Amino acid sequence: MTHCYWACNVWSLVFWSHNHNDDQKPCWPAIESHNCQSFTGTSLSALLFSKSEIPLKTIKHDFVLHNSLRILKQIKKIPHLPDLSIYAPICQNPAFKPGTLDSENGEDSHRISPSPVVHVRGLCEAVVEADLIDALERFGPICYVMMMPFKRQALVEFSAGESADLCVSCGAKEPVYIAGQQAYFNYSTSKRITRPTNADNPNSGNKVLLLSIQNPLYPITTDVLYTVCNPIGSVLRIVIFKRNGIQAMVEFESIQCAQKAKAALNGADIYAGCCTLKIEYARPTRLNVIKNDNESWDYTKPYLVRRGPPCPLLPLPNNSRYKLTSVDVPDMVSYPLPQSSSSYSGHAPSSVAMVSGLHPSKMNCTRIFNLFCLYGNIEKVKFMKSVPGTALVEMGDEYAVDRAITHLNSIKVFGKRLNVCVSKQHAVIPSQVFELEDGSSSYKDFAMTRNNRFSSAGQASKNIIQPPSAVLHYYNVPPCISQDHLLRLCTEHDVPGFVKFKMFDAKPSSKTISGLLEFDSKTEAVEVLTVLNHYQIRIPNGSNPYTLKLCFSTSSHL
Repeated sequence: MTHCYWACNVWSLVFWSHNHNDDQKPCWPAIESHNCQSFTGTSLSALLFSKSEIPLKTIKHDFVLHNSLRILKQIKKIPHLPDLSIYAPICQNPAFKPGTLDSENGEDSHRISPSPVVHVRGLCEAVVEADLIDALERFGPICYVMMMPFKRQALVEFSAGESADLCVSCGAKEPVYIAGQQAYFNYSTSKRITRPTNADNPNSGNKVLLLSIQNPLYPITTDVLYTVCNPIGSVLRIVIFKRNGIQAMVEFESIQCAQKAKAALNGADIYAGCCTLKIEYARPTRLNVIKNDNESWDYTKPYLVRRGPPCPLLPLPNNSRYKLTSVDVPDMVSYPLPQSSSSYSGHAPSSVAMVSGLHPSKMNCTRIFNLFCLYGNIEKVKFMKSVPGTALVEMGDEYAVDRAITHLNSIKVFGKRLNVCVSKQHAVIPSQVFELEDGSSSYKDFAMTRNNRFSSAGQASKNIIQPPSAVLHYYNVPPCISQDHLLRLCTEHDVPGFVKFKMFDAKPSSKTISGLLEFDSKTEAVEVLTVLNHYQIRIPNGSNPYTLKLCFSTSSHL
């Protein structure tokens, strides 16, 4: 009976909904009583294969019932399901492959026309490009792989459509494992994976790789990249730049070394849970390095700068494909960063940042917190009375200051360009407190606020460290809030409105919604985030307000 419980409730709800009007819908005790009378002694098989004369279209207005009945119809078509498959919530159950729900006509509602590109889901966190190639090249030659590590997904482009057909059909009939975990396959909506603009022809290869470091919680230096890359193939030169976030070019001794490194490291974390590598072939065929330091290094010319050899910071990859996994590297919080290492000689020596160029009437302590909290915990904020338009921001550690400088220095906020640098102060002292132009205090302590986003390892790993962009990701918003509500919120607070809006599909049980907002420019998005981040949304008859949370999106446009 336990195995049938969830299915019984669904059938009961469907029948009640079909035979009664909305005012007569029963409460749960009535439904459970109905279960005991109607389904006692009924086997799971009999229940699942009982015939329902209720067409789906008659309950299409009820999202939960409609989709629950679709799930039950799908169960009937899958033989030998384990008992686990009947337990709720069935939508998140590992017994079901993603996207297998039936539509009204009995066909896959997610059916996509065949394509040489296959969408792979259900990947483990430690999977890298080499794992995908190892598991899927038996279906045919693979010409390109695009990793999506934060979604635990990937796109794999086969040389021929027949190979993709074989991969999808085989995955539907029997389990296909990638790095020891079952993966799921469907055709992609794309007929070809879009290559980055800096890659002329990825198939031809190049001995220079472009590395994009996603979610860089820790500083990335030439020593760090050399330690990660050189065991796989001899590294000649490294150049790090901060044009779109943190990126680097690594020149290897040969194309074969570069190919091996790309396969082994694409999608891997330098540190567990952060600093994820996304690797493509670069446009240049050779790097020009004029000095050896934290941001560039020519390992064929050690005389450019006299300095000791690179100090290894990370455990070297030690398996057959030189794959970095969470086993190979310690947890990011407990990992001890050597204080004497030359690798970090360039990081902030203080956990206090000095911010100048602040708008005198539109910036205050709270708005500084709203912007800087995206890159680390904020302890205290204090405006300097002797230097107008300047504030000290005490952050959780020196690495948070590094991230803030990397991403916020020189951005424009309310028409004024910020200058963010390391302060000589090692702590913010609440002295000479005065009133700002907007009437708020010149000093505020944020150490105990729940809006800090790096208070634990788990919380920190959920943050995507991203430079300012024209697209904001909003979340923790009540379901009753619409596009018009958010536009009205912008108008009420005298900030630019968004030009495009996207709401993500929420689970039926979700108490909040999320989505994306696109603005005309990066500057507008920065101003909106500065003003509206952590805004308290109150709803009628609600006991507690919802805290609107904003961050910069990885999407460049909608």
